[in-house]
Amino acid sequence: MSSPLVILGMSGGVDSSVAAHLLLEQGFRVEGLFMTNWEDDEDGYCTAAADYQDARKVADRLGITLHKVNFAAQYRERVFQNFLDEYRAGRTPNPDVLCNREIKFGVCFEHAMRLGADFVATGHYARIEHEPRVRLLKGSDSNKDQSYFLSAVTGAALAHTLFPIGALPKSEVRDVARSLALPVHDKKDSTGICFIGERPFEEFLSRYLPAQPGAIESSNGETLGMHRGLMYYTLGQRQGLRIGGTRHHAEQPWYVIGKDLTHNKLIVGQGQDHPALFSNTLDASTLHWFADPPALDIRCTAKIRYRQSDQACRVRIRSDKAEVTFESPQRAVAPGQFVVFYAGDECLGSGVIEQSGGAAAIGLAVAS
Repeated sequence: MSSPLVILGMSGGVDSSVAAHLLLEQGFRVEGLFMTNWEDDEDGYCTAAADYQDARKVADRLGITLHKVNFAAQYRERVFQNFLDEYRAGRTPNPDVLCNREIKFGVCFEHAMRLGADFVATGHYARIEHEPRVRLLKGSDSNKDQSYFLSAVTGAALAHTLFPIGALPKSEVRDVARSLALPVHDKKDSTGICFIGERPFEEFLSRYLPAQPGAIESSNGETLGMHRGLMYYTLGQRQGLRIGGTRHHAEQPWYVIGKDLTHNKLIVGQGQDHPALFSNTLDASTLHWFADPPALDIRCTAKIRYRQSDQACRVRIRSDKAEVTFESPQRAVAPGQFVVFYAGDECLGSGVIEQSGGAAAIGLAVAS
């Protein structure tokens, strides 16, 4: 009887390359799958072509087959369209969470199954338990843990998924790559999402959404300047406001504290600890749980952004929505982002942030 076949998503980076080696060491049959999600990169910011060559070199070095597949059409429909819709509505989306749910563990997972895979694998820093039920756990390296980005993946997909490097620190992953003389052992970690790359974000977004300039106002209605379009700003942002040195105001920097969508106004306040930036509550929708939905009222921890430390909270569940109350005020709760729930190291699930109590308290029409 042959060993189980694992089809590994290979990105051309060090993490998935070491994952391939570890799977081979564990006795699996391994084939790589390189996925292209973006085309039409007229400025050359996307590194997909170079990444594919790196993945091919590693596959050759390890003696495994490398498949290549293009999901650009599905990515535009399932991820990029949402990305544009959310920014158009004044919200701050997280395409990386959607890419994992819809593409890597959606259409790509299905493609791997059609290729005969018993399991799929990726180079994510997360861990998984399959028995007695599927549990998604944080990666052992707390600085690299990527469970936040996996929090909307279906349990059905995770039941056939392996995370070979999830128990390793990043330093050890690089050491393994170096010891094997893999050509990517010192390759820089990728940042951001491929279709933006290293280009200026505003430049990219303006290609798809026309700018709609409007007034920048203080919370008491004083006009301080002009914004370039609400889509270019997020709650808590300081850079790019261009309103320094205003008369009759202290020297403290200004921060975005809200968006008035109805009147196309950007609302700002002075000081990184401005009261309007903080809230103890948020409302979330599009809830996803890895196990059966929990009791209607639970206590757990949550993150409202990647790399945030766990925040103690109470979650009241009402059908497909949740009201989350934190023990400590949370800064710059951004609609469109994901709130991810944990019990210790276990990721319980996630939801999309609709609004925070801070937004409601100052009467702003933050995206709905």
